[in-house]
Amino acid sequence: MSTIVSGPLQKPLLEPERYELTSGSIHHFDLARREFFKLLGAGITVFAVTKSVIAQETGPSHSFHPQDLPSDIRAWLHIGEDGVVTAFCGKVEIGQNIRTSLAQTVADELRVPFASVRMVMGDTALTPFDAGTFGSRTTPSMTPQLRRVASAARDLLIEAAAHEWNVAPERLKAADAKVTDPGSGRSATYASLARGKTLAQNLPAEDPVTPPADWTVAGKPIPKMDARDFVTGRHQYTPDLRPAGMLHGKVLRPPSFGATLTSYDDSAAKAMSGVLIVRDGDFVGAAAPTEHQATAALAAVRAQWKQVPQVSSREIFAYLKSNAESKADDRHRQQKGSVDEVLAGAAHRFDATYNVAYIAHAPLEPRAAVAEWSGEKLTVWTGSQRAFGVRGELADTLRISEANVRVIVPDTGSAYGGKHTGDAAIEAARLARAANHAVKVVWTREEEFTWAYFRPAGVIEIKSAITLEGKLIAWDFHNYHSGSSGIETPYTVPNVRTQFHSVPLILRSGSYRGLAATANHFARETHMDALAHSSKMDPLEFRLKNLDDARLRAVLEASAKRFGWPHAKAEGRVFGIAAGHEKGSYVATCAEVAVDNNSGVVRVVRLVTAFECGAIVNPDGLRHQVIGANIQGLGGALFEAIEFENGRITNPRFSRYRVPRFRDIPEIEAVLLDRKDIAPAGAGETPIMAVAPAIGNAIFDATGQRLNNLPLVPNALKKT
Repeated sequence: MSTIVSGPLQKPLLEPERYELTSGSIHHFDLARREFFKLLGAGITVFAVTKSVIAQETGPSHSFHPQDLPSDIRAWLHIGEDGVVTAFCGKVEIGQNIRTSLAQTVADELRVPFASVRMVMGDTALTPFDAGTFGSRTTPSMTPQLRRVASAARDLLIEAAAHEWNVAPERLKAADAKVTDPGSGRSATYASLARGKTLAQNLPAEDPVTPPADWTVAGKPIPKMDARDFVTGRHQYTPDLRPAGMLHGKVLRPPSFGATLTSYDDSAAKAMSGVLIVRDGDFVGAAAPTEHQATAALAAVRAQWKQVPQVSSREIFAYLKSNAESKADDRHRQQKGSVDEVLAGAAHRFDATYNVAYIAHAPLEPRAAVAEWSGEKLTVWTGSQRAFGVRGELADTLRISEANVRVIVPDTGSAYGGKHTGDAAIEAARLARAANHAVKVVWTREEEFTWAYFRPAGVIEIKSAITLEGKLIAWDFHNYHSGSSGIETPYTVPNVRTQFHSVPLILRSGSYRGLAATANHFARETHMDALAHSSKMDPLEFRLKNLDDARLRAVLEASAKRFGWPHAKAEGRVFGIAAGHEKGSYVATCAEVAVDNNSGVVRVVRLVTAFECGAIVNPDGLRHQVIGANIQGLGGALFEAIEFENGRITNPRFSRYRVPRFRDIPEIEAVLLDRKDIAPAGAGETPIMAVAPAIGNAIFDATGQRLNNLPLVPNALKKT
């Protein structure tokens, strides 16, 4: 038996850059008093402050602790009389292929064929409560939970067979969806043992599960579940849903952020046949039999707005630095040693500032929702990372009980941290209530680029000092606005200060793949590269010299070895390296670039990313995650940036907002380190973090220009 090393399961601290979870709904409805009391019904009305989004995410009844999860096996697993095993999980599938790896986990521990497992996910009426699919939490939280459930269910089936055969359970074996008595040769399928019975039992406090070294289904490269449905178009995303009698909804948007409605005339729109216009508080929407009719109706609304001057993208970094809150939050400040004294007396000191632009999530599937009322009960289908969170938003905004709201999340066309809020769901539900019909709202690409939240911009300042031998002795790291994830240095430094400084929001901001760890890794790994060159040391050698973390050292060495570092230098190639860890997983990326000296255009030629997240559940799924993160990271590294002026996004479409295209994709190789002695960690976020600094360091290797701002080359590299 192998030993699985894992840390204690702790309640997560809400990262400050998850601004979207505390900002509230983008709409505020003024339900008429008569309508409000009609919804409540007769009786004494008691008004109470509704729970906050933070409480819903991390409150004592909704934490990640196992004791807060349902203990009844039936909440998690059902074994049908037909042999089908159904597992229930509140996580959602948004392209990360977690449906497959969770099914592998159940099949492995229950000892059934993978093909017999069906996953029901992201349905608030059917699945246990789940805070959300974010933070690389699915694998480390749900894999052990489903293993405990499957193991307990397997024990129940063995006990049922033992009782039927009047033998000791210890002599029986479970495999291939049946229980066998090796002594007598008798066997019974799980389906027959489950027939006519309810296998109900609370999970035992301790239930041994199969260690990674003994996995037979998990750990194997099983193809994506339902893959054929996705590639043939059979799978229905939220925009594909069409309930009978459904209407299409559109919402009137202000011309700029913060604009307020000063005059309003909807008489021409209301005169249109089949059109419903709804105005409720600051919300104006239209519902009609076709999307074209709904759009035309809103165009007929005569609205005037009062707009306010706002900061532009040209001045955002100066604004962030000068408007930081004066009092620091001690939760986001760490210090050891005597940073100021060492910096003041250091013989070899290097200081630098790094800027990170706002960027959009740009998911393939924009925000969408279908809402349908049945009396006072609401059902909403929507692409979201937080089915239960959206349920709470709908209940709070529409002033109904959560018990009357059901949220169903079809497998969704990506999110990247950008679908934590229920914006489209709220809009569809409000229109559906007024129309007394199902209503579908699908945001346009321009709406997605404008009214969704962005990865926050940030300013990062680093002051550092090293000895003449290249050892770090002081590190002073300050992040303004973009966040604190990944802010702590993994390198060994005796004198360290790290601090996050909050700044009032300019654009609607929130979670993005990796949160602020991408920005913090970019600044730190760029700075480490600059220190290496200033001390005339090889960048890999410099990192290893200042590193005690064996897991980070392992991915650095694995990436460099596969890349050919440093031998490729003799061939005239230019390259950079970067590394880090976050959320229990480790990454190192080597990048090779080519720079056209005439045009200044930068082309990434090759990326080699070594990644380690403990025991690997599905190697193919993990490889796809790593490669996908590398491709997405190219955009944020090279050219993605939201541009804005006076509260207007000026590049709200793909023709003006540059994302990676097929011609941009380099050769990408994922080197996976399988640590069967370490419990599996998540892989959705960490692989993206080393891409930008590795590319930036390679550009420096090619040109001698140190680029400290993201994106690195939005147009082309300036020639000196």
